[in-house]
Amino acid sequence: MTNHEQMWEELGLDVDLHKELIKSIDHTFNQTVGAQNERPASMAYFDRVLHESHGGRVAELIEARKNGKKFVGTFCIYVPDEIAMAADAIPVALCGGTQFSIPYGEKMFPRNICPLVKSTFGMALSKTCPYGPIKDLGVGETTCDAKKKAWDVVNFYVMEVPQKKSDLDLKLWRQAVADFKSRIEELTGMKVTAHRLTQTIDIMNDKRRALQKLNEFRKLDPPPISGLDALVIMQAAFNDEPTRFTEHLTELNNELDDRVKKGISPFKKGTKRIMISGCPSVMGNWKVHSLIEKSDAAIVVDETCTGTRYFSNLVEDGVADLEKQLDALAERYMKIDCACFSPNNERMETIEKIVDDHTVDGVVQYILQYCHGYNVEAIRVARILNKRKIPNIKLETDYSEEDMGQLRTRIDAFLEQL
Repeated sequence: MTNHEQMWEELGLDVDLHKELIKSIDHTFNQTVGAQNERPASMAYFDRVLHESHGGRVAELIEARKNGKKFVGTFCIYVPDEIAMAADAIPVALCGGTQFSIPYGEKMFPRNICPLVKSTFGMALSKTCPYGPIKDLGVGETTCDAKKKAWDVVNFYVMEVPQKKSDLDLKLWRQAVADFKSRIEELTGMKVTAHRLTQTIDIMNDKRRALQKLNEFRKLDPPPISGLDALVIMQAAFNDEPTRFTEHLTELNNELDDRVKKGISPFKKGTKRIMISGCPSVMGNWKVHSLIEKSDAAIVVDETCTGTRYFSNLVEDGVADLEKQLDALAERYMKIDCACFSPNNERMETIEKIVDDHTVDGVVQYILQYCHGYNVEAIRVARILNKRKIPNIKLETDYSEEDMGQLRTRIDAFLEQL
């Protein structure tokens, strides 16, 4: 038995089933990410982050908990990592993007709800999630009905994300941020101080700046990195230790700068440029990105939670007062353009700006099945794009491979229009 297998057994996991899960994810990875050409050498680190997400990273968290730290499992980019880190807690995203665990999730949850919810909780129900047994607090939010009701079932702490962006809603969200600080302080027994919050704001802002730099490279023709590899980096961002992640991303950005000077790219100049818009593609899910780029198009930007929404805005720094720091955090996170908001004019404006900045030829609206927020909002997004005469298509899918042929046909037909 390997060290990881012994660790999984001690955590109470079904080791044999867990090995099947890892085998399934590795197979999908090799068929998509691993099948690419002209990958930057620095991508090896981010590949390891994904492969070690159930191994080395879990071992790190177990050791940290032995040393007194608390592990906070999160589900959404609205949860302020800076606050958790300021109280010596470690926030890590719990989302799962694999079809393997969905049948287990459907034993408790309805079939006709979000695949992300079913996949994530399916791993817990099948005893293949190593994070469940070691998390000290699970944090959810109110961005969709499926998740909102799931938190009741699994007893998560819930942050109230408003449905509008008026001054009144910002006050409500500001209170939710303050309440989260109090809950984290209760969990860890440590006070969140202005000094410590300054440090963690700097850490997360540095991480976002490195991701913004990566995003700038994707504006080039041709971009020095594939959209699929950019997605892998984003997935790693939700799991890896943030300072270490930023250091390795800075190394990659330096390599990309060198690739630009040498004219190295996985694409030919003039390759059709695609924006992915809509739902996130969390770890284990590379299907749509792979299909698009195997059809000789380049994904140059992701207007998703595993894309620009995660890193676009920084928290105001240089603020020494704790209450004003909480104000700055609330304002920064409220700028995230989730489909839960109505009216969502900010997202429409953001999409138009991204399309221009990245010289986008076409937009693929990627919608997870039963995600009513993004599915209905896709109508308005399409209207905005059609008015700009930007070709667009909506792909509604899940994590399975059953619709791969149909998706490939639709993608190829869409790209021929361009």
